[in-house]
Amino acid sequence: MDLSFTFNIIVMLFFVALFAGFIDAMAGGGGLLTIPALLLTGMNPVATLATNKLQACAGSLSASVAMIKKGLVHPKMMKTALMMAFIGSAVGTILVQLSPPDFLRKALPFVIAGVGIYTLFSPNLGKLESTPRMSQAVYEKTVAPLVGFYDGYFGPGTGTFFSLSQVVLRGRELVAATARAKLLNFATNIASLIFFILGGQVVWVVGFVMMAGQVIGAYLGSHLVVKGGAKFIRPVIVVMCFAMVGKLVWG
Repeated sequence: MDLSFTFNIIVMLFFVALFAGFIDAMAGGGGLLTIPALLLTGMNPVATLATNKLQACAGSLSASVAMIKKGLVHPKMMKTALMMAFIGSAVGTILVQLSPPDFLRKALPFVIAGVGIYTLFSPNLGKLESTPRMSQAVYEKTVAPLVGFYDGYFGPGTGTFFSLSQVVLRGRELVAATARAKLLNFATNIASLIFFILGGQVVWVVGFVMMAGQVIGAYLGSHLVVKGGAKFIRPVIVVMCFAMVGKLVWG
């Protein structure tokens, strides 16, 4: 893709990615910031999604490592969920390169608004672990690949969907759910990135600059999650949900 980028644009994208990484580590939805920023550079939508995945991989990896080091999540206990999320994302990425995501663009505001409303009116959401409504096996075979498919096909809000599904369906408290969401989101990001690379869609220079910002932001955000707990994550989820809806409806 023949695009040129001024120094100011590169700096702008770095700081957008930094803030997005910070938000993503806490509640997801960082793509709400990075995807519009990339579109403003003149990239086509598929190249935008592809380049966004490069920098998102760095952010989700950084956040995942921080969560693992804090002892909040153990990858060995999530092997099946990670694999299914990976597969779902790979399928979504292949399909998005073959067809425009018009259906998801129209349906997405309703889905995200529902998540935001549910979170807003559930003051005790994720404060304590509760009885699971879905077994781990069923979650791994249905929710993980479905959210993975969404991430590969479109993307924004994937971390939020993983976090809230862990809370609502698996009865996790919100910090533990967020930690698991980071690993699942990394699996979907890396799967999507692989197939975007195979499709020749990634703008590497921009992706690497934003990757640096993502790593810094994700590191800061993941540590704030540990310190702030559910009382901090919940309002961030609500704000990001309604911000995403606003962007998608009035964009």
